[in-house]
Amino acid sequence: MDGVNHSVVSEFEFLGISNSWDIQLLLFLFSFMFYVACIIANTLIVLTVASDPHLHSPMYFLLANLSFTDLSVSSVISPKMIYDIFRKHKVISFGGCVSQMFFLHIIGGTEMVLLITMAFDRYVAICKPLQYLTIMSRKMCILLLVASWIIGFIHSVTQLVFIIKLPFCGPNVLDSFYCDLPRFIKLACIDTYRLEFMVTVNSGFISLGSFVILIISYIFILVTVWKHSSAGLSKALSTLSSHIMVVTLFFGPCIFVYTWPYSTSHVDKLLAVFDAVLTPFLNPVIYTFRNKDMKMAMRRLCSQLIIYRKIS
Repeated sequence: MDGVNHSVVSEFEFLGISNSWDIQLLLFLFSFMFYVACIIANTLIVLTVASDPHLHSPMYFLLANLSFTDLSVSSVISPKMIYDIFRKHKVISFGGCVSQMFFLHIIGGTEMVLLITMAFDRYVAICKPLQYLTIMSRKMCILLLVASWIIGFIHSVTQLVFIIKLPFCGPNVLDSFYCDLPRFIKLACIDTYRLEFMVTVNSGFISLGSFVILIISYIFILVTVWKHSSAGLSKALSTLSSHIMVVTLFFGPCIFVYTWPYSTSHVDKLLAVFDAVLTPFLNPVIYTFRNKDMKMAMRRLCSQLIIYRKIS
């Protein structure tokens, strides 16, 4: 390639999920309901952590940022998907497709690192409680957050810098409801085997490796707690179970989509809907409903908002 994009394709068409009216109606209701719930739940968590002094700790700081990334990644995919459900021609411009992939991967990469950071936070809190506030200082939390966004940006750019220059001369139909690298690459007019391998390594194997690292870290924490006090094992399990659920929900679809060698369009679409709509809603639910401090803080915030509204 000479560095110039010789594409004659100016837009891409999505096949969507199904042509059945019943399935489309069900999907619309499901997606709209959970997207609105996702916005409300994650926004409430961010506002609660920001406004309540009792939650100004490293764990809740990281939780608020996880909610922000969940809100962001859902907003990259869900509005367009919901808007397109009943449309006969589901199209997106070339620039819009590239932008969707860029933001999807930068936010996804950031959340990946953020989940690892949250696992490190729990390790310090459980295994080194006396040093917790020293290690997880405000400065350290900000540095870890900045590092997660930088890594997410690098993860996204290293893929798109090669993809954006691919020539596209038709067809322009994506068997999906959003733009992502595996199917986007296959529409190029040249042999893309090396690029497909790069995407598999960059997105698939990194997701798998991160998931394995996280599971090993949780096992290490539990073994460490068990050695010191078997009575504390149940408490550690209760604390970590929510993290393990969130990690599984996030990494499971990513690992399958980017590493599974066989074409499974319907399964990919189902996992993509789950990852774009349901997972960003379940993350705050899993954390907040298992956390007494967060629930109490939310009640205080809601009470304050009601009082403020009555006064005004």
